[in-house]
Amino acid sequence: MDREAQHNQISKMFAVMRREFAGYFATPLGVVFIIVFLLTNSVATFYLGDYFAAGQADLQIFFSFQPWIYLFFLSAISMRLWAEERRNGSIELLLSLPIALPAIVMGKYLAALGFAGFALLGTLPIWFSVNYLGSPDNGVILSGYVGSFFVAAGYLAIGMCASACTRNQIIAFVVAVMACLLFTLSGAPLVLDLLRGLVPQILLDVIASFSVILNVRGFTNGVIDARALIFFISLIGGFLVATIIIVDAKRGDA
Repeated sequence: MDREAQHNQISKMFAVMRREFAGYFATPLGVVFIIVFLLTNSVATFYLGDYFAAGQADLQIFFSFQPWIYLFFLSAISMRLWAEERRNGSIELLLSLPIALPAIVMGKYLAALGFAGFALLGTLPIWFSVNYLGSPDNGVILSGYVGSFFVAAGYLAIGMCASACTRNQIIAFVVAVMACLLFTLSGAPLVLDLLRGLVPQILLDVIASFSVILNVRGFTNGVIDARALIFFISLIGGFLVATIIIVDAKRGDA
C-alpha cells in the first residue's frame, strides 16, 4: 500500500472514530454512564476504601479499585461495538464501504477508548482533593493514571473481541466480564495456591505474568516498567488482531 492509500485509510479510520464517538452522546445513556462511573469511583474510594481513615495523601486506594470497576463498566461499553451492528444489520453496509477492515476496527476501538478516557478525566477532582488535603507525590499519581488508562485499553480490546463473536449484547457482556476477570485474577494468591502442586512452577509464573493487577502495580507505585508496557501493548494488539480475524470470518453471517 503506497503512502497516499495509507493516508486515505487513516482519514477513513478517523471518520469512523468520530462517528462512533458521537454515537456515545447521541442519547442520554452516555452521560448517565459517565455519572454512574464517577459515583462508583467516589463511593469505592471514600466509603468502601475508607480513604480518610487511611490518613495517606495518595490515590493508592482509588487505583486499587479501578480494575474491578472497569471489569463491568468497560464490558458494558464494548458489548455494543459489533453485536449491535450485527443485530441491526448495519454491519453489512459498514463492511461494504471502501474502508479496510483494520481501519474500521481501529476506528471503533479508538472511539470507545476516547469515551473511556473522557470518563477517566472526570475523576480528576479526586486528584485535586488529595492535593487540597495534603502534599502527595503527583508524579506517582500521574503514573497511576497512565496505568489505569492502559488497563482500560486492555479491557476494551477484550470486550471488542467478545462483541465480535456474537450478535447478542448480553452474551458479549458476560463473555467480556469473564475474560477480563481471568486476566484480573490470574496472579491472585487464591488462584496460584489452587494450581500449585498441579502444574509446574514455570507454568505458574506464566499464569501470574498475565495478571492485570500485577502488571499495573508498578504504575501505581510510580514505576513505568518496560515489561508491563509490553504486556499491555501485546494484550491490546492481540485482541484487536483477533477481532479483525473474527469479523472477517463472519462476513457471510452478517
